[in-house]
Amino acid sequence: MATRDVFAVIADPTRRRILDLLRRREMGVGELADALGSAQPNVSKHLRVLGEADLVRARVDGPRRHYRMRPERLRDLDEWLAPYRRAWADRLDALERHLDRLDSPERPDTEDD
Repeated sequence: MATRDVFAVIADPTRRRILDLLRRREMGVGELADALGSAQPNVSKHLRVLGEADLVRARVDGPRRHYRMRPERLRDLDEWLAPYRRAWADRLDALERHLDRLDSPERPDTEDD
């Protein structure tokens, strides 16, 4: 699935929450449904979409499926976002320097003696 498709998949807040939960540890559908306060069939649908995007993988253990996140699948997305993070960091650094100059006690005195 292309990077733009990953954006479409993670645009859904429930799927982002599932990824947040799976980032910590592997979980079953029932555990995810409980944590999300959602019905198991709804969580299963989201897991199917995440699986099709290769963002999660299932491990079958008898009748149960345990899901885990595939963080490496987000690498392309992270690489695409990198220049935007740098641009924001540069702008925030410039703002910080500007604010520091405004607060500096070394500002020229405007009073005449």
